[in-house]
Amino acid sequence: METAVIYSRSRLVAGFVYSLLTVIGIFVLFPFLWMLLTSLKQETEALRVPATWLPQAPTVEAYVTMWLRKNYARYFLNSTIVALSTAVISTFLGAMAAYGFSRFRLRGRAWLMGFILTTQMLPGVLLVGPYFQILSSVGLYDTRTGLIVAFLTICLPFATWMLKGFIDGIPVELDEAAIVDGAGRFEVFARIVVPLIRPGMVATTLFAFLLAWGDLLWVQTLTNSEAMVTVTLAIARTVQEFYVKWPELMAGALMGGLPGIVLYLVMQRWLVQGLTAGAIKQ
Repeated sequence: METAVIYSRSRLVAGFVYSLLTVIGIFVLFPFLWMLLTSLKQETEALRVPATWLPQAPTVEAYVTMWLRKNYARYFLNSTIVALSTAVISTFLGAMAAYGFSRFRLRGRAWLMGFILTTQMLPGVLLVGPYFQILSSVGLYDTRTGLIVAFLTICLPFATWMLKGFIDGIPVELDEAAIVDGAGRFEVFARIVVPLIRPGMVATTLFAFLLAWGDLLWVQTLTNSEAMVTVTLAIARTVQEFYVKWPELMAGALMGGLPGIVLYLVMQRWLVQGLTAGAIKQ
């Protein structure tokens, strides 16, 4: 009898948990479904009041317009180059800096780490003006290189702090054993440390990529020509002063969010490991 009661309670708890997860899943996924349905509507239908749930005459005209007529492919390429370069460079340099902070007794190390953390507390809107002047003076305004340099100043401190916690968790004895066997410091870093902190590097890379991919303020301020437009800026341009092209806006947003979704699905296993491996350990 007692076993039956316990089993019944377990089923009730499981049913409640699954019901709650179902509600949360619908709450999270419904906006994406609405975006998809709106992107398949004609412009007049998207503005209709009351709104229709399903497109009466489904069309992919919004996708064709965004990708071909508005040169969305070029904007997509710009975002990919800038975001991917920022993510890879910041993760690699951040890992090397984190290794130095973790393994070497540098003078003023605590002060430097505190300074790096302080840079993360400054809002980007306060820095975009000085960066505009700096990039203009060195000839990097309205270039992909200038955008990458600007985004590195945001992502590199984050990567350093993130990866230092992972490296702190690796026993120093592994480094010492490799050095005794004749390995140099860089060889120890590349062959021992990097494989062990791979989950953390994946998580850091993904966060840096998404930060650079989704930025609008810096791209709008540090670029000027049509050739340097990114995905976020192209999406923002669909919102005009007196009119919003809803199908194009939704189509562009769905295509713009696809790389982040694909990266998350591909790197999900390493990302979860990275987030649960004590990355905040100091």
